[in-house]
Amino acid sequence: MSARGSESGRMTKSPYFVETSAYGGPRPELPSVTIVSDILLFREGLAVSLARDGRLKICEIASPAEALPAVSRRRPDAVLVDGAMPNCLEFARRMRSWNPDLPLVGFAISGGAERLVEYAESGLAAFVGSEGTMTDLVDAVSGALTGELACSPRVSALMCERLARLSVGPKRTTNLTPREGEIAALIGRGLSNKEIALNLHIGPSTVKNHVHSILEKLNVRRRSAIVHQLSISQGPTNPSEPAFEY
Repeated sequence: MSARGSESGRMTKSPYFVETSAYGGPRPELPSVTIVSDILLFREGLAVSLARDGRLKICEIASPAEALPAVSRRRPDAVLVDGAMPNCLEFARRMRSWNPDLPLVGFAISGGAERLVEYAESGLAAFVGSEGTMTDLVDAVSGALTGELACSPRVSALMCERLARLSVGPKRTTNLTPREGEIAALIGRGLSNKEIALNLHIGPSTVKNHVHSILEKLNVRRRSAIVHQLSISQGPTNPSEPAFEY
């Protein structure tokens, strides 16, 4: 049974904090992290495992709603973000907007090449897959703190595959009709299908059909990839506003 969101993750005096390293002797100055997950058992379990490992210092654990106050209070070196959270991408964008210099490290990351590119675009500085080890996670944090994009060879291969596909994608953008171009621009402004329908004085089902057509023509599977694909050849429609999932 899992416990979610509203339960506090504060850890000022808790068994997660240990005074000596798992490898013996006094604890050196360690990189500090805050763990964010919408499932209490996940964040507690990861905190226990990292404390036993002894190579990272746990500042706090928090739900997404608690994360900003927790990070403001303890100022960790990095934030570990549960990549399986339904709102992971939105959360990462929000955190990056608040503090662009704070490294975000995603764990339990899954999905294909396109999804991994979306994680990178949302602001994650490092990735650890759902089958990653504790050493993978520690290495990812270390890489993120030195400005490196840390990820496993498999993740690297998937991202390279996606980038290779994107490199030939712009040739398709000229196939968009004027109406599809209008809808793509409104998607870039973050409008929902209903809002687009009201803006253009057409039915929501018509908008949905246009969105399907845009996805097919741009060779992408998610609504959030439309603006990125178009921006490769045309410049971002509105880079300050994120697109949302279809």
